[in-house]
Amino acid sequence: MELGQTIQRVADLKFVLYRRPLHPELFCIHKNRHLSRPAYQADIWVMGLSHAVTFESQGRCITEVTTDDIEVLPQNGMVTSFQFRGERDHQEEFDDGTQYILSTQVERMTQNLFHASHRDLLRYASSRGLLVDFAEWVGQDESLVPFTFIDWEARDRELHVRSFQVFPTDFTIVKTQSIFEITSKRP
Repeated sequence: MELGQTIQRVADLKFVLYRRPLHPELFCIHKNRHLSRPAYQADIWVMGLSHAVTFESQGRCITEVTTDDIEVLPQNGMVTSFQFRGERDHQEEFDDGTQYILSTQVERMTQNLFHASHRDLLRYASSRGLLVDFAEWVGQDESLVPFTFIDWEARDRELHVRSFQVFPTDFTIVKTQSIFEITSKRP
């Protein structure tokens, strides 16, 4: 089964970092965006309440994935993986002149705060980035739609990506902030 076809649970969400691209057939991609700059290219995919970002520059590649099923992903090229819990920062400097910086946060809220945050984030997301809502995954006793929102800033030699995976059942938003950076030219 492709990743992103069914609703994910926040408790099952994991982060994986690769030094290679991943094949799109592994995922059920609901929406995507290709970015191109003189120094790099990037692909951003929304796969349900998860995402993937692939950053490529002159043969160098970094791919981040959030997923609930790490078992179907390849081991080849995997740099690190971890379960989303609380707040976490991670940084990798690679010998090929690229750097990756990540900050994650799993934010559990009260019902009232979550409702306000859901409304505000949905309003903000409606006019920028990639927004995918999953109305088909709304629970019986729920009124709020789960969604993924990804926004980015493409600079000359770096890409900044912010993602929000919104889980109304758990009153939780999983946030990631990533920087993909070219720190030196290739020899």
